Amino acid sequence: MRVNALLVAGLGVLAASGCAGVAQAPTGIAQAPMGAALPNHARRNSGTTQYIQHIVILIQENRSFDNFFATYPGAVGATVGLMKTPSGDVYEPLVESDLKQDSLGHQHFSFLKEYDNGKMDGFDLVERAIRRGKKEPAGTYPYRYTKPTAIKPYWSIAQQYVLADHMFTTQGSSSFTAHQDFIAGGTPVDGDNVIDFPSPSAWGCNARPGTVTSLIDQYGNYLRDKGPFPCFSYSTIRDLLDGAGLPWLYFTNPAHSAFWDAFDAISAVRNGPEWYTNIITPETNIFQYIQNSQLPAVSWVIPDTPTSDHPGPHGDMGPDWVASVVNAIGESPYWPTTAVIVVWDEWGGEYDNVPPPQLDGQGLGPRVPLLIISPYARENYPSQPGYISHTQYEDGSILKFIEQNWGLGSLGTTDVRANSIIDSFDFTQPPRQFLPIESQNPSHNAAFFRYHYKPASTPIDEY
Repeated sequence: MRVNALLVAGLGVLAASGCAGVAQAPTGIAQAPMGAALPNHARRNSGTTQYIQHIVILIQENRSFDNFFATYPGAVGATVGLMKTPSGDVYEPLVESDLKQDSLGHQHFSFLKEYDNGKMDGFDLVERAIRRGKKEPAGTYPYRYTKPTAIKPYWSIAQQYVLADHMFTTQGSSSFTAHQDFIAGGTPVDGDNVIDFPSPSAWGCNARPGTVTSLIDQYGNYLRDKGPFPCFSYSTIRDLLDGAGLPWLYFTNPAHSAFWDAFDAISAVRNGPEWYTNIITPETNIFQYIQNSQLPAVSWVIPDTPTSDHPGPHGDMGPDWVASVVNAIGESPYWPTTAVIVVWDEWGGEYDNVPPPQLDGQGLGPRVPLLIISPYARENYPSQPGYISHTQYEDGSILKFIEQNWGLGSLGTTDVRANSIIDSFDFTQPPRQFLPIESQNPSHNAAFFRYHYKPASTPIDEY
């Protein structure tokens, strides 16, 4: 079924006003009148802004591509992996597992062990975090994949829209720098890049004095604790959006507003007025912004611990959380002009069979899943949903798509080399009607997360 193309042209006839200046946690905002036009963010004629006026990026946590899509038909997955032993490499079957899994080491040195010069056989050599903070050698534990019935919403999205099976992390590193990569395309400091978590573990500009970062230089050398305080002045996509007068918002959990927010490490935001106008807590306010016709041009949506998919005993509501946001957009007037991107920040130490290309001496890191949802998401010929993109993507591919869509120019980081995700869209096809994504638990809908969900008070990841 298709929606009338005239609906696309008819939406968004008013100029945007004030989205970037909406106050934090906007309780009591008046609902937009029935039939009110949505803000039009087609500020520059790039050729695609008539189709895409809103980009929503949902960033989940710590899953490799094989951990979620090892058995997905047509994708490059694996159910057997190589494992290093004292007597040589052996083939180790991947075991089917629930969504709740123990966490694995995933710092840069862990990546190097697992990567093993492209052999992808060192996953047994990292640490496995078990109950009460105890750790032990991982052994065969990373060789597993999540059973499809435990992540049905993700498979349903892939079957209807686009699944990319060559999306690589920018750096083989943990969440601190991974979240930077989704706003800056890297962590450039004087020719090097910041990598891993700061020491001691802290997120950004409000870290205690004496906190330092680690670096990786252009030759791939790891410089532990040789980096600056984690409050940076490099440019981000926010600079390009602000320069073009395009609004943006960053939805995050209040428990992590000073910890799980990429812009907490960007001095111009953390120490400026946008910290109070563009950082929205809690992240569940995304539903209110959708309902009240207040979505900006670009939104980032950061989950809470139980909704993050992060391995560990924290909860398994991630698929339902993502489905609820996708459904809220898909069932709203935003659907005809919105692209929703679901991506996992890094691989979390989980097994993956595809060796990441090594570029610039600093990356790429392991594959993660990438889902693209839009009325114009590319289809298989002829007009069959469930397209699998084999194009090599990285975090900068999403930034490049933002830059292209609004004609913003370039940050000059990994967005330069990255392939844009624009090839996963087809703007010549008729826009399709949204079909709701079924949740694992039918009660875990937008109303549940907006009104009844109890946030956690623990950081998602600390190393």
